[in-house]
Amino acid sequence: MNTRFTNPSAAEIRALLQRVKTIAVVGLSAAPNRPSHGVAWALQGFGYRIIPVNPSLTEVLGEKACPGLRSLPEPVDLVDVFRESSHVAGIVDDCIALKLPALWLQDGVIDAAAALRAREAGLTVVMDRCIYRDYLQLIP
Repeated sequence: MNTRFTNPSAAEIRALLQRVKTIAVVGLSAAPNRPSHGVAWALQGFGYRIIPVNPSLTEVLGEKACPGLRSLPEPVDLVDVFRESSHVAGIVDDCIALKLPALWLQDGVIDAAAALRAREAGLTVVMDRCIYRDYLQLIP
């Protein structure tokens, strides 16, 4: 097993951002000053449908929240994670069990072993990068 994780190329990340339509945002906060809130709001502005995943919320940014990935109301194209790195292994377990296609771990969210496990299970995985910043840099 490869023990070193590397992110997809810029071209691969661009292609991912172009094919994604629905994004589950794990750890989305209702507080407008939190990075998860600002990024999710921007993703909506870019035309993505977001599904908030947070057990302490019922709704945020006009979307009904669900308590966890296993209770998603519909399929998603990408799971965007705003949780501490210690939660990543469990999130990867859910993504693999649900056969989700892609996982994005935001800036500072790092678990190379879990990321490699997700990739080996067939997921596209981006780690320790900001989806908002990448969108602005890669999508014309």
